[in-house]
Amino acid sequence: MGGSTTSAAKSSGTTLLAAANLLMLSTIASRILGYLRDVLIFAKFGQNNLTDAYNAAFSIPDFLYMILVGGALSSAFIPVFSSYLARNQEAEGWRVLSIIFNWIMLLLILGVTFGVIFAPQLVDVLVPGFDPGTKTLTVNLTRIMFVQVIFMCLSGISTGILHSYKNFTAPALGSVLYNLGIILGGLLLAAPIEHYFPGYGIAGFSVGVVLGAMLNFAVQAVALLRLGMRYSFSLDLRHPGVQELLALIVPVFIGLGASQFNLFVNQNLASGLAEGLVSALRAAQRLMQLPITLFGITVGIAFFPTMTQLAAQEKWDNFKATLIMGVRTVVFVTIPASFGLAALSEPVIRFMYEFRSGAFTAEDTKQTAYALVFYTIGIFAYAAIHTLSRAFYALKDTKKPVAVAVLSIVVNVVLSIVLVRYMAQGGLALAYSVAGIFNMVVLIVLLNWQVGDIGSWGLVKSTVQTTLISLLMGGAVWLLTRFWELYLPVSGKLAQLAEIVAAMALGMGLFMFLAVIWKMPEAEQLLGILRRKFNRKKQLPEPVETEEKQD
Repeated sequence: MGGSTTSAAKSSGTTLLAAANLLMLSTIASRILGYLRDVLIFAKFGQNNLTDAYNAAFSIPDFLYMILVGGALSSAFIPVFSSYLARNQEAEGWRVLSIIFNWIMLLLILGVTFGVIFAPQLVDVLVPGFDPGTKTLTVNLTRIMFVQVIFMCLSGISTGILHSYKNFTAPALGSVLYNLGIILGGLLLAAPIEHYFPGYGIAGFSVGVVLGAMLNFAVQAVALLRLGMRYSFSLDLRHPGVQELLALIVPVFIGLGASQFNLFVNQNLASGLAEGLVSALRAAQRLMQLPITLFGITVGIAFFPTMTQLAAQEKWDNFKATLIMGVRTVVFVTIPASFGLAALSEPVIRFMYEFRSGAFTAEDTKQTAYALVFYTIGIFAYAAIHTLSRAFYALKDTKKPVAVAVLSIVVNVVLSIVLVRYMAQGGLALAYSVAGIFNMVVLIVLLNWQVGDIGSWGLVKSTVQTTLISLLMGGAVWLLTRFWELYLPVSGKLAQLAEIVAAMALGMGLFMFLAVIWKMPEAEQLLGILRRKFNRKKQLPEPVETEEKQD
């Protein structure tokens, strides 16, 4: 019985990892466009008060989006809507969605109106350390970006519906178009065109954010129409499905609000530091988010519907096997990525943002890399949290992960206030990382209490092994870059790229070699997947023309 359960879990896990791979590919495309967007902005404006204002202006509209929709709606909506689908009550599920949608739109109208009117006061609270000119610019950019919240909320609702139907393609494509819209808006609107168009400067990229949000929703709206969406106007909060959804979603709203408060605290403290350090923090955090998004979020999204189904069927052995497979996979991949990113922090940032004709300087590279090194400490934890929290959501328990999130925010705020005095932006990044590790550990402890041992000892053993191997790998990569920069030129982009590629090849090769020598199950599983793919290619039938020649 146990063997069949394990076998079924492995088979399901392989399918889920395949779905995660699809999401990773679209995420990579989106991140490449996001990188091009950042390069355009930094090359044009540098890392100064203009980019500080642009980055700060994102925060308040993002806060409104996160508390109204963000990850909360999909996290609470998928279990409820999926249960209606399982009972062949699809029409009733759409009715529940319509009621929630109507209330979100009403709250959104109120929130956007309030935000636009009181933008100066909100900016004063968010970044009190900005000079008057930078504050004025931040207010103007914030008002523009409030428009994008409307379309991002519509996109967030659409994503929740499509994921319930296990349709990951349209939301993934939408995220790609979002960054493409920002790039197009910036290119077309930022710079003046002779005597015909004055140019909007950094505000052109803010208008591009709105364009990107519109494109994101448009592609998902087409997918919804193909599903046969059924909308009805109703504000009936007494509907049983709405009551169930609200019971799940309200705690998540609180948790996401607390998480955004964490960002506000960081920006508040960073605004009192030297000019450009708000942008340095944001640029470093974007790089930190890359492995989290590629591996943590994609695995969490891919595993969530299956964990929800297994929990509903009370197949707890399969549930725990699926959960721990997701977490161990994420940890096995993100810990070496963290060490590698820390070792390559300056070469990567120099390659990505420093251009001879640009305004991003070598000092900007050092300031951003300094924050990035401390951010990398928490990458594995924040990546794992996406799967761990969704395990609770699959159990229809949103209170525990929210309570833990609030506690982690308290940890972050206290550490930030203390460490920023001694480590500047590095202290803020370190506080954020430590809070993430605290969050992950407490979630694992609570899951063990709720569903029984999920395989914690195996996770601890795997984490220690992966960390030791990654430490050796990171040291080798760092030494390679030091020798490379001593004896080889790194002034040109091709030379910088060659340094990074060589270091990555050494790091990945050394890590996998050591993992296989140590006989880590994750390495053997990865090699097994590669062998199966290779064998399938070898077993493909020969082309028809070859058979005809033989005949």
